[in-house]
Amino acid sequence: MAEIYDINVSELREYCPKLRVGDKVLLTGTVYTARDAAHKRFEAILDKGEQLPVDIKEAVIYYAGPTPAPDGKPIGSCGPTTSGRMDKFAPRLMDEGLCGMIGKGERSQTVRDAVVRNSGVYFCAIGGAGALAASCIKSCEVVAFDDLGCESVKKLYVEKFPVTVANDCHGGDIFSMGRVEYTQ
Repeated sequence: MAEIYDINVSELREYCPKLRVGDKVLLTGTVYTARDAAHKRFEAILDKGEQLPVDIKEAVIYYAGPTPAPDGKPIGSCGPTTSGRMDKFAPRLMDEGLCGMIGKGERSQTVRDAVVRNSGVYFCAIGGAGALAASCIKSCEVVAFDDLGCESVKKLYVEKFPVTVANDCHGGDIFSMGRVEYTQ
């Protein structure tokens, strides 16, 4: 039976061993947005032995490229993008201390292994519900790669941001489990 957790991002690492595929989580705290272009830059920076422009230790990256903020709002629509495009970068970031990722869609075995190895978590957010996601975002600040526009790295403060555990640190995978359940 899936559990429901209300978790502060700063305490996520200690919750990871408790989380199981299918659990619902309401996240509160700081998360960073980063998509393909930002991940490529992260990799180039790490390849040079330099420090990333944001501290990813114990952090959560949300695979999203928000639209501009309408008047009076901190952010525009902010739905998840397909996570698989970041699969070649995610294991290294997890090994560097990243605790969690938020996106949509299935992850490669290499990423799932990195989640297990690093006692982390991969969450799925609701695709096609960018306005719902934006309603949970209370502040937004560009913190790196401003030249990338919507793909710049943004620091978000979220309150009760709804996500579902898709890959847990015990090797659980919601996608393969779902296929098995469907065929039985």
